[in-house]
Amino acid sequence: MGKTVKSKAMADDKGADIDIGIPSDERHEIVAGLSRVLADTYTLYLKTHGFHWNVTGPMFNTLHQMFMTQYTELWGSIDLIAERIRSLGHPAPASYKAFSALASIKDEDGVPDAMKMVRQLLKGHETAARTCREAFPAAERASDQPTMDLLTERMQAHEKTAWMLRSLLD
Repeated sequence: MGKTVKSKAMADDKGADIDIGIPSDERHEIVAGLSRVLADTYTLYLKTHGFHWNVTGPMFNTLHQMFMTQYTELWGSIDLIAERIRSLGHPAPASYKAFSALASIKDEDGVPDAMKMVRQLLKGHETAARTCREAFPAAERASDQPTMDLLTERMQAHEKTAWMLRSLLD
C-alpha cells in the first residue's frame, strides 16, 4: 500500500489553506530545488536567445535556427516550472537578482565566436540537467509525482539538447 501522508494545512501568500498531501517543510525543500531549476532555465534561455541574435560565421543559418528552437523550448518550460512553485504555495523567483543568486549557469557579457557559443550552451544544458537531478530526491521523498514528472521532462530536454550541441563539436 502507499504511504499515508499526514500534513498540516498551511496558508499560502493569499491566506488559502494548502493541503495537497505534502507537508510544508517538504514543499519548502522541493521549492528550493525548483527555484534553482527555474534560475538555471531562465539564465540559459537568456544566453541562448542572445547567442541567436549575435551568432556569425559560416554556420550562421544552422546555429541561428538551432538556437531559436532551443530558446523557444526553454521559454515554454519557464512558465511550467514557475507555476509548479506556485502550486506548492510559494512565490516563484522573478528577478535578475534572484536568478543570479540561484543560478549555476553564468551570464555571458561578450559575444564569443560561434563554436564557443556552442560549447557554452552545451555546458549550460549539462549544468541544468544536473540541477534538475539534484532537485529530484526532495520531490521523490515527498511522493510529489507532478514535480518528478516535470523534472524528468526537463532532464530529458537538457540531455537531448546537450547531445545535439556536442555533435556539432565532433
